[in-house]
Amino acid sequence: MGISTPNGTSRLRQSDELVAAVSMTASQLAQAVGRFDGDKAAMVLAAVRTAQRAFSELDACDDVIDGASDSGLDIASRLRELLAAESIADIPAQLDALEAASAGVRGTAATRALLNRLLALEEEAGPTPPTVRRLSSSELPSLPSAYADDDGFADLMAVAARGEELAPQLRHAHADRLARVADHLVGVVRQAAVTGFAEEAFAVESVREARRSYELWLQCLAERKRDLG
Repeated sequence: MGISTPNGTSRLRQSDELVAAVSMTASQLAQAVGRFDGDKAAMVLAAVRTAQRAFSELDACDDVIDGASDSGLDIASRLRELLAAESIADIPAQLDALEAASAGVRGTAATRALLNRLLALEEEAGPTPPTVRRLSSSELPSLPSAYADDDGFADLMAVAARGEELAPQLRHAHADRLARVADHLVGVVRQAAVTGFAEEAFAVESVREARRSYELWLQCLAERKRDLG
């Protein structure tokens, strides 16, 4: 006959306390834990260990979301600098990094849903993500043009003179258009980053709008070059 050690007595007491605390029958526990041939105390311990692993997995998913949020905010800051410097060649890599951060969080969605279902947890409903507003060229300030004057001109010299007169307004309009698109692009990225890309549809649309905005920004650059050289 074996001798009970203090640790062994402690473990038996903990098992008894767990069994007393659980109102489920052995058959219900077996159904919850899965195929298991042990006694009720062993099934309770198995359920606890399984829950601990599940919570650890959820924590890992949260770490991915938090990391993506930090990365998104860093990307937004870099984009603001690159857009201001008109570093065209460096911007696509930031948009790719944004998409990768979003995809990383999207990759945890199935795991999060499964673990929450297994643990009978209600996912906390956070604030409804804002709508991703799409910016179009029609919303940007119009570009002044001598050809738009209603009075018309007698000859090309008059048109050229009017063009010179409008040049300061044209430069300002181009700068304003570029700044508005840049602000919109950065704002879209920051919005998505704040949510940690956790809401899939919002995150996907945010990345899509960021790329659209970049294309619009390139269009504005090309128009400025056309008008001002």
